[in-house]
Amino acid sequence: MSSPSPLLLSRARTAWITLAILSGLNMLNYLDRYVMSAVLTPMQKDLGFGDDFAGWPASAFMLGYFFTAPFFGYLGDRFPRKYLMLGGVMVWSLATAAGGLAHSLAQLLAIRVFVGVGEACFVTMGPSWISDIFAATRRNTALSLFYVAIPFGSAIGFTIGGWFAGRGDWRDALLWVGLPGLLLALSLLFLREPPRGEADGLANKSIPTARIPEIAGLLLNRRFNLLVWGYTAQTFALGAFGWWGPTFLFRIHGLPLGEASTIFGAMLAGAGLVATLLGGFLANRLRLRTPAGYVWLMALSMIVATPICFFAVTVGNATLSLIGLGVGMFFLFLPTGPICSELFEIVPVHLRASSMALCTFMIHLFGDFISPSVVGSISDRTQNLQTGVLILPVVLLISAILWSVLIRFTREPLEVAA
Repeated sequence: MSSPSPLLLSRARTAWITLAILSGLNMLNYLDRYVMSAVLTPMQKDLGFGDDFAGWPASAFMLGYFFTAPFFGYLGDRFPRKYLMLGGVMVWSLATAAGGLAHSLAQLLAIRVFVGVGEACFVTMGPSWISDIFAATRRNTALSLFYVAIPFGSAIGFTIGGWFAGRGDWRDALLWVGLPGLLLALSLLFLREPPRGEADGLANKSIPTARIPEIAGLLLNRRFNLLVWGYTAQTFALGAFGWWGPTFLFRIHGLPLGEASTIFGAMLAGAGLVATLLGGFLANRLRLRTPAGYVWLMALSMIVATPICFFAVTVGNATLSLIGLGVGMFFLFLPTGPICSELFEIVPVHLRASSMALCTFMIHLFGDFISPSVVGSISDRTQNLQTGVLILPVVLLISAILWSVLIRFTREPLEVAA
């Protein structure tokens, strides 16, 4: 039996190094995003706004994020991604740190828009880069590892923010979490950007250039719509849980704010880390049995998560609520990798960045852009945050239904690289 060529070994090593760097940047992406949730209470007190405006910083971030995502997706399918992503990381890092200098809600909202712009550039291009260095048989594993950074980075954000929140100092939290991204961003300069389609054996073949009519045509694709609208419902719930989680534990169950942020962050890290890794493994096993393996995992996860999350937000006992939230987050994170893997199987190689961008635009415009504000508005009008979060299990049920329908339309075999 012949041994692998040095070129193949070198490419494999480079692929894993690239994945590690991109995953590290993705961790900082979510750290920067969720640290604000942990320091929400002292921020409200310092800047003087109530629950009806408490979701606006998250919405301002999403405004910059999803509105620019299609633009960056289009660029990512036509131009080198390395330098675009480098610029995006530097913009979001500087803007996060600048948030600690805001002295009014209006200033904070304007700054958070730029955080969203920078993160949109990275998030739309990072997964497509990974898809070009890992063949279809390993792509789901690689993407699952990339997305492990979501719960890990979010948890670090909650933990750091909780530490500062316990001292009433939200400004230093934003300053300290924003600056590390500038250093890690420079590592992108040393990476080799792969030709589009390299992992699929298409590097030496003519690949069409992404065209706007093709991108718009994805909106008529049945599988794309079922996947993305189900993903939107899941994102709606996950975004609201992430924004209001520590405050919910503080108000409804009486946990000290710093402790609530730390506990919520630890649950997010533990449940999200294990679930994302396990979800990737289980999806790979199911995919060997049926072409709809990824979607089966997605649908079953939401079916189980719906009643558990309802229990978690309605039970009166703090310990049981924490257990319910932890288990619920586990099932919310379980399909993280398979969602992206399924998306890339639906679209052609030359539309991967654009499809990710269009997906990003839709899940955030109709998902976590509005969900923190919706929950906050219901809370403010009913004077009860528990009533506000009750909308979340209902939305998870919608996700479960859409992904269950998607199963019957997923019949194509797995595309294996030549």
